[in-house]
Amino acid sequence: MISERTQKALAGSSAIRAMFVEGREMAEKFGAGNVYDFSLGNPATPAPEALGEAIKALVDESAAMTDGSRELHGYMENAGYREVRAAVAENLNRRFGTVFGFENIIMTVGAAGGLNAIFQAILDPGDEVVVFAPFFGEYREYAANFGAHIVAVQPDYDTFEPDLSDFKLKITGKTKALIVNTPNNPTGVIYKPATMRKIAGILEDKQREFSHDIYLISDEPYRELVYDGNIEDFLTKYYKNTIVGYSFSKSLSMPGERIGYVVVPDEASDAKELIQGIGIANRTLGFVNAPSLIQKAAARCLEEKTDIAFYDENRRVLYEGLTELGFTCIRPEGAFYLWVKSPVRDEEDFVSEGKKRHILMVKGSAFGCPGFVRIAYCVSHETVRNSLPAFAKLAEHYALCRS
Repeated sequence: MISERTQKALAGSSAIRAMFVEGREMAEKFGAGNVYDFSLGNPATPAPEALGEAIKALVDESAAMTDGSRELHGYMENAGYREVRAAVAENLNRRFGTVFGFENIIMTVGAAGGLNAIFQAILDPGDEVVVFAPFFGEYREYAANFGAHIVAVQPDYDTFEPDLSDFKLKITGKTKALIVNTPNNPTGVIYKPATMRKIAGILEDKQREFSHDIYLISDEPYRELVYDGNIEDFLTKYYKNTIVGYSFSKSLSMPGERIGYVVVPDEASDAKELIQGIGIANRTLGFVNAPSLIQKAAARCLEEKTDIAFYDENRRVLYEGLTELGFTCIRPEGAFYLWVKSPVRDEEDFVSEGKKRHILMVKGSAFGCPGFVRIAYCVSHETVRNSLPAFAKLAEHYALCRS
């Protein structure tokens, strides 16, 4: 018999992944062009050409070596190749004015692998990790992997910025960390510098009150996906006990390759032990190290970026189209998600009615925030445009007022 913990995990299995599978089944039944699958944050834009070229070059270079020094597909330090980590550090230093060396970087199996490695390094059973609702639902399972649990802070429902008064109340003597995800999945909201300074001030006060460190974990898979003149931000400048987790999945459109990194600044408390602990966690969690070929390929593509204009076009068409139909949406400033208020109290009903019209949306309760749905617009332009008549029928069903 499977463990009780696994039984609970199965019962709470990802609604996003389940809908992704359902979307594939619907596409087979009705034809892919007749299904509008907005369930999964799976980038529609191709990876940059430079990535494929880097992979080919690395394989050719390795094959040409005759002195026995081939290392392309072999083991390395648990933290990753030193030259890759140095390249990442130099890139961050140039872009954000930081002063990292290779020692501050740990290459990880995507952002998820990085978060689990961070959690193993800092969490004890019974610890609490604070998150801002709505939040990526897998955080719950990642914390549970180490006997900790998530404590959710309510949002301001007008802006979907965190309710900082509630944040103050949710920090307790058991709080070990706060996760900040900006640009945010699922709302697309960006926490501006003024908000981040307030968050940092609260954390500083609470560290003094409880006489122990509280880490800010910045989960940054959407860092580069920003619109409307917003600029990329790097949160270590706001609060010294910040640990950054990053993924190349969205910035280089390669989520299946599972490559990312963690940054631990020297000024973070117990920085050396943290770096060592996260490196060890890479091994003991079973990753051993991040994928060798993709580490080196990503290091050659640090100046590359996905086609943000592509997503911006989808964002504009979908936001304008849905609001004109009478839907209430939060205008996203980053990432590639649209957060839509359900026309009825039970968003399950909204999701169900959408499926009848071949529209797949993810219920807000999967993100700890019922009454809303998430639409992932990282799909083709055709999917977005062709979905609007189906959304019009959905608006008509709920008797929404067109603008």
